[in-house]
Amino acid sequence: MPILELQDLKTHIYLEEGVLKAVDGVNLVINEGEIVGLVGESGCGKSMTALSIVRLPPREAETIAGKVLFEGEDLLPLNDEELDRIRGRKISMVFQDPLTYLNPVMKIKTQVAEPLMLHKGLSKAEAEAQSVDILQAMGLGDAANVGESYPHELSGGMKQRVLMGMALGCDPSVLIADETDGSHPSAMP
Repeated sequence: MPILELQDLKTHIYLEEGVLKAVDGVNLVINEGEIVGLVGESGCGKSMTALSIVRLPPREAETIAGKVLFEGEDLLPLNDEELDRIRGRKISMVFQDPLTYLNPVMKIKTQVAEPLMLHKGLSKAEAEAQSVDILQAMGLGDAANVGESYPHELSGGMKQRVLMGMALGCDPSVLIADETDGSHPSAMP
C-alpha cells in the first residue's frame, strides 16, 4: 500500500477575475522510502499541490475534488482536530519562505520545541533541550546560541535549516519540501 496517494486532486483559487485551476487533476503515488520530485515551470501548481496535501492552501483557495490518501486514509474529509494529529507528526512540510513561517518574537529554540511538545508530549524543558540537538543535526554550529536567537538574527539559509529541523524533529513518515535551498542534513538525533 502506498504511504501517500493523490487521486484526481483539484484545488481552485477564486479571484475577482475568475477561477484559477491551480491543481487540476493531479494523480501521484508515493511508496514508503521513495523520494519524489515535482518539476515544472514557476506557477504551474507545485507549491499549491504540496499545500493541498496538508490542507493549508491560501484563504481564497479550495480543494474541490479528489482524494489525499495517507496510509490509506483520505485526509480531505478530516476535521481540523483529526488532521492536527497527522500534520506535523506524520506528514511534515518545509515551507518555501522561512520568514513567513517563523514567529519573529519567539526564540528559535522555542519554535523548534513546539512540535515536540505537541506531538511527542515532551515538557517545555525537555523539548527545548532536544531542540538544540536538532539544530546541531541541521548543521547549525553553536546550536545553543542559534536557539537563543530570534529569526531576524539568522541568515536565510539558517532559517531554512530551522524549518527543516522543525519538520524533521518528530520523525515524520512523509516530508514535503517546497523549494528548499538545497541544504540537506546528513543525520538526525
